[in-house]
Amino acid sequence: MELWLSILLIVVALIAGVALGFFIARKYMMNYMKKNPPINEKMLRVMMMQMGMNPSQKKINQMMKAMNNANDDKK
Repeated sequence: MELWLSILLIVVALIAGVALGFFIARKYMMNYMKKNPPINEKMLRVMMMQMGMNPSQKKINQMMKAMNNANDDKK
């Protein structure tokens, strides 16, 4: 096999590996974030209480729904 062909195959394999690794890592992180959201109702309640608000369950549900809708729109 000629030298230029072997170099070309190595470069193509490297680019394909990087692209494949990127998409696998992206998919893994999206699934991880869906299963383990960065914020939950308890954390939201604590944040609202720290800001001086008295959160009702209805308000927390509204905020959680708004955050979930914002995350779904990004996809």
